[in-house]
Amino acid sequence: MGTKVPLMPHSNLKEPLMELGLVGLGKMGGNMRERIRRAGHTVVGYDRNPELADVHSLEELVGSLTGPRVVWVMVPAGAATQSTVDELAGLLEPGDVVVDGGNSRWTDDERHAAELAAKGIGFVDCGVSGGVWGLENGYALMYGGAAEDIAKVEPVFEALKPKGEFGAVHAGKVGAGHFSKMVHNGIEYAMMQAYAEGWELLEKVDSVTDVREVYRSWQEGTVIRSWLLDLAVNALDEDEHLKELKGFAQDSGEGRWTVEAAIDHAVPLPAITASLFARFASRQDDSPQMKMIAALRNQFGGHAVEKK
Repeated sequence: MGTKVPLMPHSNLKEPLMELGLVGLGKMGGNMRERIRRAGHTVVGYDRNPELADVHSLEELVGSLTGPRVVWVMVPAGAATQSTVDELAGLLEPGDVVVDGGNSRWTDDERHAAELAAKGIGFVDCGVSGGVWGLENGYALMYGGAAEDIAKVEPVFEALKPKGEFGAVHAGKVGAGHFSKMVHNGIEYAMMQAYAEGWELLEKVDSVTDVREVYRSWQEGTVIRSWLLDLAVNALDEDEHLKELKGFAQDSGEGRWTVEAAIDHAVPLPAITASLFARFASRQDDSPQMKMIAALRNQFGGHAVEKK
């Protein structure tokens, strides 16, 4: 199925421990390739950008690996992941495994697993957290799938995870990895919103004269210390009052999926839901809802309204 690509492992080992195909070499995928290579494994990477790729097609990638093959997909959720899985289904052989490490919805995992299982190909879904810091710090991994498929990917999980006992978990069946990562991101939404609201309130009052140092003081000895707090202090060090930023926050989709899953299972998520809606509000320069509220306050109470 193609010519084997000779790639030197990035370590002092004489032989690589494992071969991996990696599809998608953006900010996350590119750093993951480097971290896996540093652990002694051979990684054959493919990306639509030829300047990043080791091979020029998925067919060449599959042909360069020795079976049973493991191909890790790190492309955007939805159509891009679906087309990649579809193409791999026609190239891989029984006993091979596909890992979806992107931010796919867990319901997509169930469909992909069924499609690949019909051809004897295993499927593992893996939620990956770590961002641009993952290359040096490691990536938190939450994965779902059958034990025999997980075992084929285990050396890569070990290479990617942070040092120490924690940082990786076999969360359950197919879909469990991405569902766990989705909930993780929902919690992240709420934590960021709390830090943001507290910062705005501190900035608003005259009595607090150094908000940045208040945040810095919380990094040690308080119950709200966290990596997110550390990153908030980093941001304030770069721009003390965040004057260079526009108050607009995008959402990746996982916050919405978390709220939808909560509705499906009748689980109350007031903090996470409010943090998602706050992001929606950030995109409105002139809130239509606030127009109605202003109009109603004027109607029933004669409160003044501001005209454009």
